[in-house]
Order: sequence, then structure tokens, then C-alpha cells
Amino acid sequence: MSTLPSVSPPDAFRLRLPGWIGVALASVLVLSLAGCGGGSVDSVGIDGSSTVFPLTEAVAEEFMAETSGARVNVGVSGTGGGFSKFLRGETAINDASRPISPEEIEKAEANGVEYIEIPVAYDGLSVVVHPSNDWIDCISARELETLWEPGSAVDRWNQLREEFPDRPIDLYGPGTASGTYDYFTEAIMGESGASRSDFTASEDDNVLAQGISGTETALGYFGLAYYENNAQDLKALSVDPDSMDGGGSCVAASSETVQNGTYRPLSRPLFIYVNPAKVTPTVESFVQFYLENAGALAADVGYVGMPEDAYELVLQRFESRTTGTVFGAEGVDPTGTQVEKMLRAAMDTTAAPADTTAQ
Repeated sequence: MSTLPSVSPPDAFRLRLPGWIGVALASVLVLSLAGCGGGSVDSVGIDGSSTVFPLTEAVAEEFMAETSGARVNVGVSGTGGGFSKFLRGETAINDASRPISPEEIEKAEANGVEYIEIPVAYDGLSVVVHPSNDWIDCISARELETLWEPGSAVDRWNQLREEFPDRPIDLYGPGTASGTYDYFTEAIMGESGASRSDFTASEDDNVLAQGISGTETALGYFGLAYYENNAQDLKALSVDPDSMDGGGSCVAASSETVQNGTYRPLSRPLFIYVNPAKVTPTVESFVQFYLENAGALAADVGYVGMPEDAYELVLQRFESRTTGTVFGAEGVDPTGTQVEKMLRAAMDTTAAPADTTAQ
């Protein structure tokens, strides 16, 4: 059997590929493995979120290495752009960093396109400071909003809290082309891209970590997995979701608190959506392989795997071809979501999609 070389994106993709949705994102990344004897190849068409891309790409590479004749085409058009293609019937699978929207649900109904909603991992962000910072251990969602909102004039620590020292705040964060930037601004400000602009920005988490670890008055944010790999050089703050759910307490970011839904609002599930009308034997095998391996591969690309029971429930949902949305239902806040709890509730057709976060 001959093997064609696969085309992989640069290493930066593997961290948290920014949403450079436009010029380069219009092209489709093709990962392929030729079958034996030159026969026809059964392909899997995927498009969508740049945030979910690194996980799907990792799964695709592993799947093709183990599956003779399989070919997986992974495009990156952003969640919304991917849904546009998916709802026109152009792809079998859409990567999504958020649940399907009410407008997209209406479009699916109008086009006669059904979809199976499949959570595959969690995304979590860490808020970090210099390790010698001894005046703050916890920051609230409201304080993060005050600090990062567009036009914010807060540039000294004592402007954030009176008891803090009269020292400058040096801010570090992902650049505007980053999916992490989009996620943080949406979770904290309620609008993707809404942020002050006077901060040190980079799509490279290593640059941010070096800047924060070298600046005593720094504060910044990036992916939880990257923090955990560099915890010796940084200090992570707990987050109090006070303005997000009417009351709460400081919760430290960890794989456990992301999984159990108590770390809010900087944690959320990531999804793939599957068109059941396009489930060929290869698509079937790929989705099953995805759910069997996503938990182990998630940490390699900067995310948090779900509990085993959650993957089993999602696999049941796929194999039974259960269509529709649980997480995109009206009134559901996907941040701090307990996937397993919501899926079990959904198995009871009388259960309302409420109580989506840990108490």
C-alpha cells in the first residue's frame, strides 16, 4: 500500500488556531491516505470552527493512519461559515465552537437538513498573573469586564480594587484573529470581539506566557492546557462568576472544574454536528473513532476531555441517530455546562433543557 503525504498546518494551529477566517480559511485543508490498488476512496467532508479544527485534525490523522482507503477533508470556515455549508448539504460534519443558533435551526428546517449534535470536548481559559503577585488570588467576571471592555480606562491595579497597590496593570492577551480572543470577549463582554485594544497581543501563547512571567504587574489570559504546562512560571487566578449567574464563589480553573461546570463563564463545550443523511460507512466509523479517542487527544491540542460517561452517552445519541439540539435550546447558557447532566436529561423527552450549570 502506498501512502500519500498528508498536508498539515503549522504548529501554531495545534494550540488554538486563530480565526483567520477569510483569505486562507477559504481554502480546504486536505488530509488523505490512498487506498490499496488505486480503488475509489470514500471521503469525509468536514468544515467549520477554527477552534475545533486542531482536535478534528488530530482525530483525522489518527483515523487515516488506522483506516485503509479513508480520506478526511477538513476545512476551516469558522463556525458560522461551516454551518452555512452544512445546512446547504455540502458537508457531512460541521465543527462548532458554540451550539447551533436559532437562525441556523430555522434554516435547517427550511432546507430539510437534520443534524445530530455531538459534544466532543471542553474549552477552558485561564486568567494568569506574575507568580510574585501577592495582592490578588481571585477575580470576578464583573472585574474582568471592567478591565477589558472597549474604552476601559482602568490601567492601574488600585482602579480595579481600592486595596490593590497603585501600580500599572500590564495586559496580555491573544490577538484579534484568535479564536481564544473571540471566546473570551463573548463570555465576558457578551459580544465577540468587544475588547479594549491597548494590550500586548499575540496569537502565540508562548509569547504571552513569557511576557506575563517577566512582568510583575502583568495580567493576561489564554488556554487552560497551556497554563497547566507552564504552571511553574505563572500564577492562575480563580474566577468568581458573580455577574453571570446572580452569585457565586471563586473557583480555580482545572480539568475537574471545567468538566463539572463550576468554572464559569470561561469554560464551554465544543461540538461536531453530523448530517445523518450523509452518514456513509466511513463517516460512521470516523465519528465512532472520534468519540473513542477525543478524550485522550483533547489535552494534546489544548482542550479538556469529557468524562467517559459523557462520551458513551454521545455515542448512543449518534448510533440511535437522535437529531435536534440540546445545547442550542432557547434559554440555555453553554458556558459552565455539564454535558453529561444535560444529555441524561434529554433522554427523558419530558425533561426541559433547564438547570444546565452546576449549583
